[in-house]
Amino acid sequence: MKDTNRPSLFTSNFKQVLLLFLKLCIILIFVIALCLNTMPQYLEDYSASLLDKTALLRETKGPKIVLVGNSNLAFGIDSAMIEDSLGMPVVNMGFHGGCGNAFHEEMAKINVCEGDIYVLCHTDYIDEGIVNPVVMWTALENHFELWKLLRLKDIPAMIKAYPAYLKYCIGYWINEDGNLSSGDDYARRSFNAYGDIGTVRRGSHFTFSAGDADCPQIDDATVKRINKLNLYLRDRGAVLVVAGYPIGKGEFTASEQEFVRFQDQLRERLDCEVISDFRNYMFDYSYFYNTSLHLNTEGAQLRTAQLISDLTAYLER
Repeated sequence: MKDTNRPSLFTSNFKQVLLLFLKLCIILIFVIALCLNTMPQYLEDYSASLLDKTALLRETKGPKIVLVGNSNLAFGIDSAMIEDSLGMPVVNMGFHGGCGNAFHEEMAKINVCEGDIYVLCHTDYIDEGIVNPVVMWTALENHFELWKLLRLKDIPAMIKAYPAYLKYCIGYWINEDGNLSSGDDYARRSFNAYGDIGTVRRGSHFTFSAGDADCPQIDDATVKRINKLNLYLRDRGAVLVVAGYPIGKGEFTASEQEFVRFQDQLRERLDCEVISDFRNYMFDYSYFYNTSLHLNTEGAQLRTAQLISDLTAYLER
């Protein structure tokens, strides 16, 4: 005879599974709440300038000049000089090199208008994806509208880097010292209305050594991606051109012939026009501020004058 008072094994297991599921849900909710509550922590940091730059790009009507690349632009351009000379509004999208060239190029797709000129100023042409995903996290944080700039192939690196970013956030949150300005050149408030680092940078605080001014390299993935961007912009009535970047000129710099061969490669492989002779962007080491790619204020003005000359010649053609 069946014992009707005996507990059902199915019912017992179901209760255990349900209890485990509820516990996991509670833990998950707690983790999500912790993550959301600790973000953002970098609102006054250099990384947060991305919010201002993307907003400026969305709001600026065309035709306009958009500068695309890493921090060689942020620390190396006087956009007001370009605007005054060429009579077009300028948006400097130069941002942290740790985010990678592809990310900078994705930003170029924001608010493309007919007649826009996009000036690409990469310091290398090798596709490494996101160089520093933690830096990317400090820029994106919980600003969900910016996440669409990521490519699908970037997601695994971002997931892997999240625990490190979260650790920093929790530390700032506990100590209540997040979202504070550093007060130096790397503070969000150091950027001006164009997206340039607007602080006055005097002298040189960087010593060049071997490898700091080598000639860039180029790979197939980068060529394919830039040509695709060129087509995207052209279909919308805009143009893409490639210009030079600051190159330290001195004993540790690669030969001019290497740079000539490199720019010839660019011209052969890219569908867009290369408007610069890279030798014209070689400046004495004394004009470099705190890295091999960042210029002091005087150096930025020299570099900007050369870019204006290149753009003027391009527009005349």
